[in-house]
Amino acid sequence: MCRELGVSRSGYYAWRGRSPSARERADTGLLAVIKQVHERLRGNPGVRRVHAELVTLGHQASPKRVWRLMRDAGLQGRHPKPWKRTTTPGQAPVSAPDLIGQDFTATAPDRRWCGDITYVRTWDGWAYLATVIDLHSRAVVGWALAGHLRTELVTAALDMALARRRPGNEVIFHSDRGTQYTAAIFAEYCVNNGIRRSLGRTGTCFDNAVSESFFATYKKELIHTRPWPTITHLNKETFDWIENYYNTQRRHSTLGYLTPQEYQLGFREISQIAA
Repeated sequence: MCRELGVSRSGYYAWRGRSPSARERADTGLLAVIKQVHERLRGNPGVRRVHAELVTLGHQASPKRVWRLMRDAGLQGRHPKPWKRTTTPGQAPVSAPDLIGQDFTATAPDRRWCGDITYVRTWDGWAYLATVIDLHSRAVVGWALAGHLRTELVTAALDMALARRRPGNEVIFHSDRGTQYTAAIFAEYCVNNGIRRSLGRTGTCFDNAVSESFFATYKKELIHTRPWPTITHLNKETFDWIENYYNTQRRHSTLGYLTPQEYQLGFREISQIAA
């Protein structure tokens, strides 16, 4: 082999007996941390979120180095299924104005909320998840999961948000024009609880992009990872994913890779966490 490759025999044995370089030892140590981070975050994060987590732990490594180590170790983030259009733009009777206008920001907590409903197939039948997201920190402040699509599903999610946050001023709640959000009983609920309704256009997902993005993450990182035998089991795992992972551990690119919990505590730069 040495003769064919033009390498001296002594050089080959010197290479084989050489101890790992400092760079190789550093890579081995960093890879161990990366594996711990990837496992702790449930196998969900890709290079950007792993790199952000390393920064908070005080490790200095470039994204390219993290990418190389993750690639060599076979670690990668979860990828969403291909998106397909299922609705088309249309017109509907106006029952509330659009107070958001695709501006998904808020200057303070509990000024602007958004919400929507998604569905999950279980062996027991369809389950439906309604959410309430604070546009300031992107935290899920209220949610409800049930086997029906009645208006009580969305009011239950708002009940949780109101009980948790107790907004002092009238809060805007933005949604699409689903029948639950345009029902008279929902309009009455909002009036009674000091909520200003805001509705996007029919069939325009961009008008409620934050809710759509949340559901894409929920499906990608939880729902599509396993079958769901019962609604009870789905409810338990959804609670764990939202309360113990999404709101507290998952780093959001919109927040500069802070978690909603860190953002609510007043942090604005990820470097502040490492400090």
